[in-house]
Amino acid sequence: MNGRKGAVLLACVAIVVGISRTGAVREYLREAGNQPAMVVAMMGAESDDPMQDPLYKQILEKKEQTRIQPVDAVLDRVWKAIPGYNGLEIDVEETYKQAKAAGVSNPITYMYRQISPKVSLNDLGAEPIYRGNPNKPMVALMINVAWGNEFIVPMLDILDEEKVKATFFFDGSWLKKNPELAKEIQKRGHELENHAYTHPNMSQLSEYRASMEISKTQKLLKESLGVDNKWFAPPSGDFNQQTVRIAHGLGLKTVLWTLDTVDWRKPPADSIINKISNEVQAGSLILMHPTASSSKALKGMIRVIKNKGLIPGTVGQTLSPERIIPQNG
Repeated sequence: MNGRKGAVLLACVAIVVGISRTGAVREYLREAGNQPAMVVAMMGAESDDPMQDPLYKQILEKKEQTRIQPVDAVLDRVWKAIPGYNGLEIDVEETYKQAKAAGVSNPITYMYRQISPKVSLNDLGAEPIYRGNPNKPMVALMINVAWGNEFIVPMLDILDEEKVKATFFFDGSWLKKNPELAKEIQKRGHELENHAYTHPNMSQLSEYRASMEISKTQKLLKESLGVDNKWFAPPSGDFNQQTVRIAHGLGLKTVLWTLDTVDWRKPPADSIINKISNEVQAGSLILMHPTASSSKALKGMIRVIKNKGLIPGTVGQTLSPERIIPQNG
């Protein structure tokens, strides 16, 4: 048998017995030399194409079955700017790579990647925000700080115990007087943001004064705490379009609330917890202050939020398009 016929025969035998990729066959063919086109086709790239692998096809099919489309940010007539929410799909290449490495006897661990929406919150311009995307199972805890120092550390301790981060909006004059307490809040890992400087009614201010109120606290956050301010909460929820436009020009988004504890009226803790339990939804922004009422209600609020399958967190986390990703498919 000459070299060419031997090469063809051996290649055919290798295909039949399933050893066409072995080093021994490849070495034989190299030594035989002058392989015909048929053998090259048999041994070529097509046999290494993952698209021909049933495992790859299974993962690809799963991707098509489970893909979740992203949700665009929208400007709602009632709720104004509502952020978008990333879509989700299986990362076929990474899943296939890991599945091959794990071996066929192990279940497939699906790897995911997020898909950004075409329209983001930034695309909506200077608009107020009252809630997060209702598809995202998160709730933001907003704590506006201009007074109530005696309740701050107890609230921080509860947040630590529950492993929850909140967003503290600082009145600038309070921050100026209480830098150490502000640093303690920062040390606990919470988000620190802007609540103007002297707690004014923003809608009643001149453009110059309104700009100074926001920019002065923004500068103080940076200089005293190293914080790059992103969110602005108007004191008492009082604002107008000028307020939103000025904040936007300073790189800040204006945030209001979905649910108000009205804790400054000193309601019983149980009434706050019941209100949150009855009204909280995915995307809710919950307003409170460091008061006796909210301090006593905080743990119960967090528990009812969690019991509804929602994740309590910061304003930044809740309004982000980042998706809550399942651990496995």
